[in-house]
Amino acid sequence: MEAKIFDIIKAMETIAPIWLAEEWDNVGLQVGRKDWPVRKIWISLDPGPDVVNDACRNDVDLLITHHPLIFHPLRSINLNTAVGAIIQQAIRHHMGIFSAHTNLDNAIDGLNDVLAQRIGIKNLKVLGKVTASENYKLVLYVPVAYEQQILNSIFETNAGEIGSYTCCSFRNKGTGTYRPGSSSEPFVGKLGEITHADEIRIETVVRKSDLNSVIEHVRKNHPYETMAYDIYPLIKNEDRQGPGRIGDLDETTELISFARSIKEKLRLNSIKVAGNPDLTVKTAAVCTGSGSSLMNNFISSGAQVYISGDLRYHDARAVEAENLGLIDIGHFASEHLMVDVLADQLKKVLSKHEIYVKVEAYGLENDPFVII
Repeated sequence: MEAKIFDIIKAMETIAPIWLAEEWDNVGLQVGRKDWPVRKIWISLDPGPDVVNDACRNDVDLLITHHPLIFHPLRSINLNTAVGAIIQQAIRHHMGIFSAHTNLDNAIDGLNDVLAQRIGIKNLKVLGKVTASENYKLVLYVPVAYEQQILNSIFETNAGEIGSYTCCSFRNKGTGTYRPGSSSEPFVGKLGEITHADEIRIETVVRKSDLNSVIEHVRKNHPYETMAYDIYPLIKNEDRQGPGRIGDLDETTELISFARSIKEKLRLNSIKVAGNPDLTVKTAAVCTGSGSSLMNNFISSGAQVYISGDLRYHDARAVEAENLGLIDIGHFASEHLMVDVLADQLKKVLSKHEIYVKVEAYGLENDPFVII
């Protein structure tokens, strides 16, 4: 089947649901139209001018990046600015730009999980506040002849998503009764008489943020004058989704040895370390990107060392005072690994849905900082 940007967005929702993004973030489709066709996708860390130029020259239809192109609200689109020029070029080439940022960081099997696993941290839990979805069970009653029509209508929305699966539902057959009132216009039955109707009960899961839109969309396709449905709140155990991760090492080690092993495993030219080099480390915490916002969470977590990027001088002084350790691997190094990881994840999801497009990891980005 020919893929549209809309299809890729639905696939990305199974990997990094938008509701997992932090409130201050701006994720999702940045440039383009959801009905544009997609044959080739590139994955990159940044939507910079060089990346966008290369993508357009190589006939890329959708560029998926970690960092958003549009982070703060635009007062105008000035084509003489870097962002304005990128928007103009992308639109001219009918290339969409899509961002998966903190939602990809926070997701299960997302960037924080990948970084922690790469450096040998196990038994992972969320370091910051766990992000739990508010889900509801939506139950609909439809006449037997309209079962497939209503089911198709439900699956046109974001309803029915459970983990990495979509279009989840349960159906059973039963008999409904009702007596039409004097002012009603019943689909089946006579005014004032009790009607027995063969109906299908359809159950599906809907996130709180999608509930109203799902109900309104299904209502448009439902044959009854008054659509019968029930809504039940679901109690869900906390998932491993949210900012940062904390977990255990296989063996107790010293801070300096652990830092050297990270440098080797991630193939880094340099890292920064703060704290007593001989500090005993058994439990470690990580946060991809800029980790200063989770410093208090780390200090109170029971972990002995914190691995992240963009850590500040005063962060180092704070851990010294607490006899803890910091390992700053840099913003780029902590996040660039998403390029290959996301490309592989997206290929698998698209293949499951028989959507065949070319997905490539863009490999020419470099850390803007150079150590001399």
